[in-house]
Amino acid sequence: MPLAILIPLAIARDILIPEKLPGPIFTIIEKFLSTLGFFCFIKLNILFTRRPLFLIFVCSFLTKKLLLTLKPIESFLPVKLIIKKSLTILIFIIFLSGLNNSYTYAENIDDYGIISIMYHRFDENKYPSTNIKIQDFKAHIDLIKKSNIQFISHKEFLETFNNSNSKKKILLTIDDGFSSFYKKAWPILKEERIPFVIFINTETIGSRGYMGWEEIKEIASFDFVHIGNHSHSHDYLVDKKDNEIKKDLETSIEIFKNKLKHETKLFAYPFGEYKESYKKIVKNLGFHYAFGQHSGVIDKTKDKFELPRFPINEKYGKIERFKNLLNTIPFPYKEIIPKERYLIEKNNPPKVKIIFFEDGFDLKNISCYSNEEDKWRKSKIKFEKKNELEIILQGKFITERGRINCSLRERDGSWRWLGVQFVISNL
Repeated sequence: MPLAILIPLAIARDILIPEKLPGPIFTIIEKFLSTLGFFCFIKLNILFTRRPLFLIFVCSFLTKKLLLTLKPIESFLPVKLIIKKSLTILIFIIFLSGLNNSYTYAENIDDYGIISIMYHRFDENKYPSTNIKIQDFKAHIDLIKKSNIQFISHKEFLETFNNSNSKKKILLTIDDGFSSFYKKAWPILKEERIPFVIFINTETIGSRGYMGWEEIKEIASFDFVHIGNHSHSHDYLVDKKDNEIKKDLETSIEIFKNKLKHETKLFAYPFGEYKESYKKIVKNLGFHYAFGQHSGVIDKTKDKFELPRFPINEKYGKIERFKNLLNTIPFPYKEIIPKERYLIEKNNPPKVKIIFFEDGFDLKNISCYSNEEDKWRKSKIKFEKKNELEIILQGKFITERGRINCSLRERDGSWRWLGVQFVISNL
């Protein structure tokens, strides 16, 4: 029986023998059979499996049966040649597709998670790293709607966080409360009643370039808007002592109560930077969720006090990149080591390990990239166990934020995405 696998090789060799037949090398029937076979393989997801040898055996067996069935018409139709050539084409396709090992081969996707995206400025072209052009913003909104991805409010976010999401959802967030948001983006969101969360830092309200309290109160009066806390000073709090961090956040909480009669449970770290003691302060002050600026998709396995968001700006706001962003899904994990994301000299570079669930995905084809020494590169990885991945950094992080992004492709074309951000002290 194992020798049956060699049948296609014999067939391929036989095809090399010249046959004096009239007409073109590939007839219309041959083209039709080849095309039909190709699309059948795609439809059945056969091209995205690792069983090409088994398929070759099946094809060879079926070919012999088909030849016997069609033998009566062989006198006026080159049946044998047609089928042999079609089989050769299909075998070639199978082998080519077998070279693509970037898929997880999961049978289904049971949780599409919540994609959270973050904007800052709108049409402030002097600040490309935090700005988005308004025509690009409109294009993003249109693409989300055309993709049938549901915008969710902060209430829906709270209700669905601990659930598996059978459909894609998106949480739109805006940071800092710049005037350009009120002038450019707010009219669009208001007209279409698109829910969003805007995180404001209380110290700059009413200063040049920022919204005033009247404008904030106006947008807060709509039920699809939520005002989240973004600290008081928007300083590099991660470098501060714990008592200074606590005092800053307590100030913002008090101002929220006095000005808005509003208590929020959502917090966004300034610059997306946090450390373990900072997270504890946020939790102890009554917040239930805290957002960073590392990329990834939110799901119920994520730490509630280091939730990922995709930052959007002029560079990363191009429509093709945004399409890819909408094609991401959660990458569940149990733990990331080290837990402390604040690096000092002696623990830079960190020894990074990601522990996934034992009954999770086939991780053999995972890819990770990191920016140590301020150079993005493909990271060296090693599996200590089937579900434990060590990322071997080739140097120190020398910029303010060290980043690692890992991805794994699903057979439907989606990308599981996981981002880790480290903060480098004294930079």
